[in-house]
Amino acid sequence: MNLSRPLFRAGSLLLAFLPALLLAACAGDKQAAPAADEAHGHGAERQQDAREPATTSAADAEAEPGDTVRLTPQQRAASGIEVVAVGRGGGASTRLAGRVEPAVGARAAVAASITGRVERVLVAPGSAVRRGQPLAIVVSGEAAVFRANALAASAEAEAARLAHARDQTLVAQGVVARQELESSHARAVAARAQAAAAQAQAAANGAPDASGRVRIVSPLDGRVGAVQVTPGSVVAAGSVVAEVTDPAMNELVFAAPPALAAQVAPGTTLEVSAPGGNFAATVTAATADLRAPGGTAVIRAMPVAAPVPPAGSPVTAVVVTEGQDTALSVPADAVQTVEGRSAVFVAVAEGFRAQPVLTGRRAGDRIEILDGLRGSERIAGRNAFLLKAELAKGDAEHGH
Repeated sequence: MNLSRPLFRAGSLLLAFLPALLLAACAGDKQAAPAADEAHGHGAERQQDAREPATTSAADAEAEPGDTVRLTPQQRAASGIEVVAVGRGGGASTRLAGRVEPAVGARAAVAASITGRVERVLVAPGSAVRRGQPLAIVVSGEAAVFRANALAASAEAEAARLAHARDQTLVAQGVVARQELESSHARAVAARAQAAAAQAQAAANGAPDASGRVRIVSPLDGRVGAVQVTPGSVVAAGSVVAEVTDPAMNELVFAAPPALAAQVAPGTTLEVSAPGGNFAATVTAATADLRAPGGTAVIRAMPVAAPVPPAGSPVTAVVVTEGQDTALSVPADAVQTVEGRSAVFVAVAEGFRAQPVLTGRRAGDRIEILDGLRGSERIAGRNAFLLKAELAKGDAEHGH
């Protein structure tokens, strides 16, 4: 009986504390669950943070400038890739036909200054000559007379000078009157004038020597185009002996509609096509030719960073007018499609860099650039597609 009471009391105490123990266990489970969720959340955040740098790098890679095709100067020259400047001006285009002609002052028809017999011909067609170089030698009796007159006039001038000096001495001594001195002074001045005129006449007729030989000389540097005389022939004063042209002074001459002369100003850029290739040229003058039927305008231009083709070469040009001066344009060959976008290849130190651009209208052989270029760049023109192929080849190698 005494043993059952303690056991009964212990059971009662256990039953009393059992709900409290169950509540504590449930609370522990609830606290453990948020902790686990929090730990899981931190792990997800760490995974997200680990993925974010890769996403940022991809965005940065898209924002970076286009890829670069590395070429050495030797490779660039061997590829035949033409490097051109970005042009300015957009609008309507007009194709012009013309040819290469010697500029004013670039051609000389060298004529004989006096009638005489051709003793020697010193050049042949195609010969390179310098300014002042003899082309032919003509012997003339008339030239010998000019030479003799110049010598006689010089002698008379010297005699008059000496007579005047002697009269000055005699006047100082009181031997002759001052009137004689004044007369001798006038004669000396007149003699000097006659001598100067005779010498100028001789020089204008080729400055003959004592034998009457006159050297017909070239007035400019250049090449002999044609020789009109032969040794032994007689040439009249004013007859052409030879033609000399300076190739460095050739220019491009185009015929254009009259209305175009008012729209094309000096400095306008032309895209010229010649037998030797394409190049840019700058307009030097544009004016209406009233002598031509219909008053056709004449546009003259000079190449930019390119040699002038030989005289007589046919050329064509495209001029863009009625556009904004600030608009940029590039050759159509320069625009390539890279990764689905229009791009040009900008020349850099190590090669060419693909630069995405926004294109506008096309006028002739040029395309307007609305965005992507500043205008000071130099870009790949002809054969730019080779750079596109090389860039695609490099991307394929990186993919493997």
